[in-house]
Amino acid sequence: MKKNNFAYFILSILLMAFSCKSKIENKQDSKWIKLFNGENLDGWKAVGGAAEFEVKDGVIIGYAKANTPNTFLITEQDYTDFILELELKIEDLSSNSGVMARGQYDPAARDGKGLVFGYQIEADPSPRAWSGGLYDEARRGWLYPLDLNPAAKSAFKMGEWNHYRIEAIGNTIKTWINGQEVAYVVDDMDSKGHIGLQVHSINNPEDEGNKTYFRNVRIQTENLEPKPFIGEVFVVSTGLNELTDFEKSKGWRLLFNGVNTDGWKAAYKEEFPSEGWTVQDGILTIKASDGSESMSYGDIVTTEKFSAFDLAFDFKFTEGANSGVKYFVTLSEGNTGSAIGLEYQILDDERHPDAKMGREGNRTLASLYDLIKANKNPRFVKGPGEWNKGRVVVYPDNRVEHYLNGVKVVEYVRGSDDYRALVAESKYKIWDKFGEAPEGHILLQDHGDEVQFKNIKIKTLQ
Repeated sequence: MKKNNFAYFILSILLMAFSCKSKIENKQDSKWIKLFNGENLDGWKAVGGAAEFEVKDGVIIGYAKANTPNTFLITEQDYTDFILELELKIEDLSSNSGVMARGQYDPAARDGKGLVFGYQIEADPSPRAWSGGLYDEARRGWLYPLDLNPAAKSAFKMGEWNHYRIEAIGNTIKTWINGQEVAYVVDDMDSKGHIGLQVHSINNPEDEGNKTYFRNVRIQTENLEPKPFIGEVFVVSTGLNELTDFEKSKGWRLLFNGVNTDGWKAAYKEEFPSEGWTVQDGILTIKASDGSESMSYGDIVTTEKFSAFDLAFDFKFTEGANSGVKYFVTLSEGNTGSAIGLEYQILDDERHPDAKMGREGNRTLASLYDLIKANKNPRFVKGPGEWNKGRVVVYPDNRVEHYLNGVKVVEYVRGSDDYRALVAESKYKIWDKFGEAPEGHILLQDHGDEVQFKNIKIKTLQ
């Protein structure tokens, strides 16, 4: 009898636990709204191109169509803040795809053929592997290439179902693929729009009919509970001199506060230049002079020194401008003119003669000046009058990387044999162990041309 009572007691506990778990799960499930009913395309419409969609066995299948623009299956309803989850599968390398989040549609564009534009979360089957990155379709281009998060490049699996999670809450968009943290973007261009499923345009008729699959498309729009990022994920922000709480928790801080020049001084002096450099509306500007290097106003440097760090900055140059961001600046060389240091080159490649000087293009935009040419695609370069995003990462083991608008364009190792061989052939060969100091200032260069800076932030690396 006692054994039976004990067994009954255990069974009761298990039933209660199961009941509680079921209630929790039901409560969670009740927050989700199915955007795809598994049977037909009610609530959706195809726009943009001529690719076709059908529903089969609870799956949306998109069929590639040659020589037609990108085709999107978009929701008839717009959404503001949401958490979206779905599964996506690609079986062929030609079947680039993506998910529009707060997408926009202009039916009158392209002579009445219509145009979809806005935030798109990528599905990239190519060796580049930028799935989960954020692309601004038919507008600004890539906002978050996966060079910024190389650990996430392996998350997407070809020929398998991939689980996408997209959070668009306020001005923040975050993405996951198969549980892997991928992209983190802060941008306020679109606050609402449609959800869209893409079948990318193709040019090769032999690829026509290739399939892209979508299923289990669901959304939350109320009482949203954001999922926190945990890992070391770089944040792209189009705001002005602001850091997210996530960035602050990871050790990021502003080097330029947007209000004054605290933390900066003139190179070789203890005070900030009395003229030439200005702060207005959150922008740090060096105004143009006569074009000679540092003649009128001079370079500025951080009052602090840095060794291993992750430095990000936005910059905008005028036509024909020349400038740079230098690092490991020691101010000990006793030279005249601009202070000596490793330089992330800022240059109007199309109009400034320095682009054709040096060796093999090693003085062009984003290059390690006079040493290593930036390997950049023109589509990732913003011209005069547009903001570019620069980044320099110096790891504790002396590996160094340059980025331009999220794409890695230079990598080298300070102090390596290859590096020293490059120095020996450069203008820097007259300085012993150039660029190998254990620490140094960060410098913004006055080269006589107007250049602007904002969103200068840094994180020290251990």
